[in-house]
Amino acid sequence: MIIGKVVGSIIATRKNERLIGQKLLIIRPLENMEKSGEFVAIDNVGAGIGETVLVATGSAARVGCDLENAPVDAAIVGIVDEQ
Repeated sequence: MIIGKVVGSIIATRKNERLIGQKLLIIRPLENMEKSGEFVAIDNVGAGIGETVLVATGSAARVGCDLENAPVDAAIVGIVDEQ
């Protein structure tokens, strides 16, 4: 899992049919996380820009948001209230 901050959103008029209706957000990992650089994650919990979130990656992201057959590599699975 990665802890990061939502820094933006993605608007895609054309995308894989399994991603239709999914909100895509840009995540910037916190400094002490192993992953560096921003990445895109599916929003599974209704997060917004500026919020700190928990992100599952890899196959856990697909399973966690019931999208086993979708091209998903990262999914927001929680919003952090306190650190």
